[in-house]
Amino acid sequence: MAHYPTIADVSASLASKQTTSRKLVDAAIAAIDDPAGQGAKTFIRRNDARAHAMADASDLMRGVGQVRSPLEGIPISVKDLFDLADEVTTAGSVANNHSAPATADAPVVQALARAGAVITGRTNMSEFAFSGLGLNPHYGTPLNAYDRSTGRIPGGSSSGAAVSVTDGMAFAAIGTDTGGSIRIPAAFCGLTGFKPTARRVSRKSVLPLSTSLDSIGPIAASVACCALIDAIISGETHRSIQSMPLAGLRLAVPQTVVLNDMDDHVAASFAAVLSLLSQGGAHIVEIDVPEFEHLATINAKGGLVAAEAWHWHRKLLESRGDAYDQRVRSRILRGRDMSAADYLDVLEARSAWQTSVNEKLAAFDAILLPTVPIIAPAVAPLEADNDTFFAVNGLVLRNSSVINFLDGCGLSLPCHAAGSAPVGLMIAGGALTDARILSVGLAIEHALKNRAS
Repeated sequence: MAHYPTIADVSASLASKQTTSRKLVDAAIAAIDDPAGQGAKTFIRRNDARAHAMADASDLMRGVGQVRSPLEGIPISVKDLFDLADEVTTAGSVANNHSAPATADAPVVQALARAGAVITGRTNMSEFAFSGLGLNPHYGTPLNAYDRSTGRIPGGSSSGAAVSVTDGMAFAAIGTDTGGSIRIPAAFCGLTGFKPTARRVSRKSVLPLSTSLDSIGPIAASVACCALIDAIISGETHRSIQSMPLAGLRLAVPQTVVLNDMDDHVAASFAAVLSLLSQGGAHIVEIDVPEFEHLATINAKGGLVAAEAWHWHRKLLESRGDAYDQRVRSRILRGRDMSAADYLDVLEARSAWQTSVNEKLAAFDAILLPTVPIIAPAVAPLEADNDTFFAVNGLVLRNSSVINFLDGCGLSLPCHAAGSAPVGLMIAGGALTDARILSVGLAIEHALKNRAS
């Protein structure tokens, strides 16, 4: 299992004067510029002058004893959905290139800047965030660090976010998650990703996909990294996340749908984790959640995503529809055929579905499931065939999207054996159980690290 530097590691190096923020930024820029690397496909836009100015300001503040947060001076990337002042928010598309530049940074970006983080640039993504695979026909697809010779997908839609971290272009990344777009690339790339309860983090000045399901969170090297960034971007900096004891945890493993179609490596990795946690004293309880089977029927006409995406895109599609990734365009157009009654039916069904699922989860500290049931597939077959693309996309999104529909929170941890293909373990719960899920995540992460050592 690859080990990436944590925010605590980098912060300690800065505090001990082993490095400076300027040097960290220069190293990140060198990684982006490396002609043998993935930088050209990972970043849609950079502003090196801004990054250097932020780094120099951070070094000056540290020099006089002012450290605004543990993120002080640390390079972080942001997905190309967030407004940055004087830049066009293109959302991984060329259809949106002629929009007016943003007049101010999005609140999430402002929070990072106030904490002393250095923004290295805007990362590539599935166009308009509408895919779990991470392919982008306009800007290219950054390749997964695992088995790069084969050319595997990074996962989406926050594709560049994950690759920016694995390839040393940033120490953490900010992504969005509508159906798994933080957790999927984290799982495929061997990183940790956290999707918070949506309402906890401001979505102002972030280009939407589905206003009912979108959420904002980090991809980074560890649970502690994600917890720190989540606290900063949510404004909950007073919060302290402590590991829960593993022994005595009640962890539910749903048996309905989410364990179907696992490949052998994911199945073996998931089984090994459950055995490890059970040996550590956690109570692993298999439960049936028949509601999971109903999701396909509830969303049969396109669901909230298609309806809400059509609402935002309908004018741009009319004027610039030919410039879209046609696989994205076809999914958005499903919303055109949904009536107001169809949309209200989904909202009503979602409310009843959430109540029923939450009743089943109430007795447990968290649920556990594979983040994605397969390892990262190769890019080429997905680019070549629409049927393959849509089948794999549906499978990749299946497990993580359950948590968005629940309005819950979910954490993906790498759980594969060292040297093997990355696999994500999802630890999830209902709305506003974020602190508990992160605490459970710390306990499980500790157990996994002890196994590896």
